[in-house]
Amino acid sequence: MPPHLLVALSPHGYGHAAMTAPVVAEIRRRRPELRVTLQTSIARSWLEGRFGEDFELVPHIADFGLRQASATEILEEPTAEAYRTLHARLPQVVEQETAGLAAAGVDLVLSNISYVALLAARRAGIAAVAMSCLNWADIYGHVCAARPEAPGIEAEMLEAYGAAAVFLQPAPAMPMPRLGNLRPIGPIAARGAADRLRLRRLLGVDEGTRVGLIAFGGFAAGLSFASWARLPGWCWVVSGDPAGHPDMVDREAVAMGFTDILSACDLVVGKPGYGTFAEAAVNGVPMLYLPRPDWPETPFLIDWLAAQGRCLPVAAVELFDEVALAMRLQMLFSLPDKPLVEPNGIPEAADAILAELPGRVCIRT
Repeated sequence: MPPHLLVALSPHGYGHAAMTAPVVAEIRRRRPELRVTLQTSIARSWLEGRFGEDFELVPHIADFGLRQASATEILEEPTAEAYRTLHARLPQVVEQETAGLAAAGVDLVLSNISYVALLAARRAGIAAVAMSCLNWADIYGHVCAARPEAPGIEAEMLEAYGAAAVFLQPAPAMPMPRLGNLRPIGPIAARGAADRLRLRRLLGVDEGTRVGLIAFGGFAAGLSFASWARLPGWCWVVSGDPAGHPDMVDREAVAMGFTDILSACDLVVGKPGYGTFAEAAVNGVPMLYLPRPDWPETPFLIDWLAAQGRCLPVAAVELFDEVALAMRLQMLFSLPDKPLVEPNGIPEAADAILAELPGRVCIRT
């Protein structure tokens, strides 16, 4: 039987899956016989755009990250209640997940960053690796620390992360001083084809038209696209309904993968988040970001992208004002170009993950 890798992906937006996909592709390049199962509630159609079609899907997962009203607004009480509910029955949930791993014949678990999957792997005696730029224990603590149940829930989360053989920490990442199994690695992001002419032909615009990608990582932007500023010579690709805006096109109507679209754009507009920030740097695309000050990962992402690429904050009101948005873009494009960031975290992660595959020898090529 071929070795079986189960990849547990937090369905909190698309960033955890997007970060993991290039690593899984590298692992499969080295070990093409590997059987891969993805466990997540992200839609299969989206996953196929990143992982290809050759995977099995377990379309449910216990963890959820945070409850949010939009890409930048956390719902504290619903988040706290969801964690109270999960941890009240955590032993039963872990037992159910353990049985699933055993029944599927899983040899190795890669978690980004489901702590329930790590607890189940430990209970089943299966090797496990965690990989992410954050962990839910620290995020939960940031949001819910004042609640009486928080210390116990955080302790259970931290125990789970500590059960992994190694916690791979790709740059950029927030500090995680409470985890003793951290291994920092380089950035992880896919590089697109950067076919600017093809993108513009698909959009039906002139070759000289500037294209901006509006991407909020799987969350509703919380913005009115209908009121978005109109700038001469600009076209916008959006994830969702363009709301009748004459310069906007739904990304689903563009026959290109997300990273290929991003790499062929002049600009990305989004929020601070690993997937979009890392892909912007790896593909050399400038970025405007809506601030997300209540997210502890934010300052580390911003400092990294400011050093490695070109980025500036933008207020939501500026996106609806032609003069303000044009001025903000002028400031962004006046920043000096930087060399493309190399995604050297991909082979580093593949090395570490394959090294944990029981009874297997990893030979890097």
